[in-house]
Formats: sequence, structure tokens, C-alpha cells
Amino acid sequence: MEIVILAVVIAVVVLGALGGLIVGSRRKKQLPPPPPAAPDITAPPAEPHVGDEAETPREEPRRTIEEVDLPDGSAPVVVEEPPAEAPAIEIPEPTAGRLVRLRTRLSRSQNALGKGLLTLLSREHLDEDTWEEIEDTLLTADVGVQPTQELVERLRERVKVLGTRTPEELRTLLREELVTLVGRDMDRAVKTEPEDRKPGIVMVVGVNGTGKTTTTGKLARVLVADGQSVVLGAADTFRAAAADQLQTWGERVGAHTVRGPEGGDPASVAFDAVKEGKEMGANVVLIDTAGRLHTKTGLMDELGKVKRVVEKHAPVDEVLLVLDATTGQNGLVQARVFAEVVNITGIVLTKLDGTAKGGIVVAVQRELGVPVKLIGLGEGADDLAPFEPEAFVDALIGE
Repeated sequence: MEIVILAVVIAVVVLGALGGLIVGSRRKKQLPPPPPAAPDITAPPAEPHVGDEAETPREEPRRTIEEVDLPDGSAPVVVEEPPAEAPAIEIPEPTAGRLVRLRTRLSRSQNALGKGLLTLLSREHLDEDTWEEIEDTLLTADVGVQPTQELVERLRERVKVLGTRTPEELRTLLREELVTLVGRDMDRAVKTEPEDRKPGIVMVVGVNGTGKTTTTGKLARVLVADGQSVVLGAADTFRAAAADQLQTWGERVGAHTVRGPEGGDPASVAFDAVKEGKEMGANVVLIDTAGRLHTKTGLMDELGKVKRVVEKHAPVDEVLLVLDATTGQNGLVQARVFAEVVNITGIVLTKLDGTAKGGIVVAVQRELGVPVKLIGLGEGADDLAPFEPEAFVDALIGE
């Protein structure tokens, strides 16, 4: 029995040894081949790190405070800024004969009236229908009912007396009658030089949108061109940037501008402008007032207040009403109300180059009994011209 047990033990040992040899040989066969050797590549330079990855700073040579040159502190370091360039002073175009030079521009839009009348008058038979067409042409040009009737009656009488009507005779006839209608004997000088004192005082009034502030600036150029020194009063304190606009006009010709806070009292600004004009010995003070709606009674009363406050210094020599020529008969309503408040002494017609309704010159003069003294013929700085009846009529009827 012992022999059998020994034999079994030996057999188990032998079988275990053989199994280990077989497993070991299999593992040796399944081992992967060794990896190829990695190529020798130069690593890129390391990027700087922050936080935990930061490298320990290397020691570098440093200068001590004794080795550094410091300012002595005796004077602060001042950085000089280049001086601001003053705006160049412009030399305005002389006013003498300015309307004659601008006649071509005026005639481009105005001579529809003159040519229309000449065409009608040149018909072989001037019957009632033709005279009615002549009346319609004049009314369309805003001449007004009463002046139109007067002109037609005179034309009918003179044409009947002349008998023959050559083109040149008709043109001469029409020119004479239109000049008479416009009024060649009215005093159209802008009164800026009172004999007993300086400065002359001119107020510029009108409805918003008529070009009132621009006209004030252009008038300053007209006066400077005629050798007068000018102070501008920016009394339009209610319209944003109105004072800036007027000051820009003044700087271009070297005129001093007096202004106040936005929304301030316009009468106070006007008063200060006249005061400074007197102190400076200026020839003229131009006061640009806020645009007034002629339907707003309170605003119109305030305009009257401006005039009364200014006259604590001296009488106002001119009150110029600026009218937009394109508004036609509505402009006459405005003119009527303004005249009741501030006693208008002269008319400035703007935008006259953009309308064929040149007859407004006649109508507004008849309405107020005061002359048109200046007309605006464009957007250019020197497109404001003294009104000259003969040159104006020549532009209406062409050559």
C-alpha cells in the first residue's frame, strides 16, 4: 500500500513539472518583438510656465538704487504740446456788383417768369384770353393780386400805344414795367453806421428753417468785406448748436462771438453782445435771435423783450426779417406778424435760386411797406447779395 501511494505522489510531481515547462514555452513564443529604437529628435524650446509649473527664477545681476540715476525732483517734467493752429481768416468777396456776378445763377431758375411773359406778349393777337394768361403767370410767380392787376393794365396801355411789337421793344417794355413794380427808388442800404455812435445794431429775426443763422453769418462776411468790424450775438439759445454754428461763421472772418448757456435768456446774451461791441469799438453788432413760430404769441412777446433790452444800450438800427422765398404767400403771413412785434425795417429773401417765384419780392414789399435789402442765391459763403432791382429784373427776363 505504501508503494502505491508513493507512486501516485511521484506521478503527480512529474505531471506538474511537465505542465510548467509547456506553459513557459508558450509564453516565450507569445512575447512581442522589442520596439524599434526612437529617433533622436531635438526637443523644441520650452515655453514659459506659470503657477506650479513655473521654473525657479535664475539669478541675474541687478543694479542697486545707488547705481540708478534718478531725477532730482527740483522741477516737474513738462511735456510740451504743439500749439493749436488758429483758423485761417478768410477774405470775403467784395459786395460791389455781387448780384451782377450772381445773375447767371439767379436767371437759371427765375427767367421762366420773364420768358413766359415775353412769349405771351409776342403773340400776333393779344386778346382777352392772352391777357388772362399773363395775369395767371404773374400770380403763379407770387407777385400778388394788386400788383398783378396794376402791371397788366400798364402793359395793355403801352402795347396798344406802341402798335408794333418787335422782340426787343417788348423786352424793353417789360423790363421798364417790372423795375417800376419792384421799386427802384426804395432805400435798400443796410443801416449799420449811425452817425452819432458806435456800434450799429442789427437784429435778425425769422421763423425756424428759413436760414436765419446762416444769413447772419453771411451778413457778417458782407460787412467785413466792406471794411467793418463785427461782433456776433448768439441769442438763439434754444436751438442746439446754433451758437456753435454762428461762432464758426465768425471765426472764418475774424468776428468775435458773444454766447451764453444753452437754454439761457436770449435777451441777456443780446445785451452782453452790444455791451462788448461798445467796449471793443466794433462798427456793427449782429444779433441772431431764436427762430419763432409766428403763431406762438408767447415766443413773439419774448422777441419783443429782446429788442427792448437791447435798446437800453442804444436804438436798434435794423431789424431784418429772413423769409424763405419758396414759402410764397405763407411768408407774407409770417412777415405780417413779425412786423407787428418788432417793427421790421428790411427783408432778406433766402433760397431765391431754387424757385421760379421771384414775384415774392414785389408781394412782400407791398405787404410790409419795407424794401427787400438782401437776397440769398445759394449755399456758398458769399452767395448773399445786396438787392439791386435792375440786376434782378435782368435775371428774370434774361438777355
